[in-house]
Amino acid sequence: MSHLLEFYGDECPHCVKMRALTEQLEKEKNVTIDRFEVWHDEENVKKMEELDKEPCGGVPFFINTKTGKTICGEATYKELVKWAE
Repeated sequence: MSHLLEFYGDECPHCVKMRALTEQLEKEKNVTIDRFEVWHDEENVKKMEELDKEPCGGVPFFINTKTGKTICGEATYKELVKWAE
């Protein structure tokens, strides 16, 4: 499993907007982001709750399990790059 995790909801407009940026990040920085849909998957909700220490309490929620850096909500591409490093 990658150390970069994204929690999202299928119908979440903020999550849809972030998908283009996370896909760009994966291509340009050669990283892998594991994605977990939480609006329709109870197991993924539990996983997000275990990792969401801040708490964000919603999606999109991003966590770098190696560094502990999180992003709650929408972010810029520059913020995503910094999060992934």
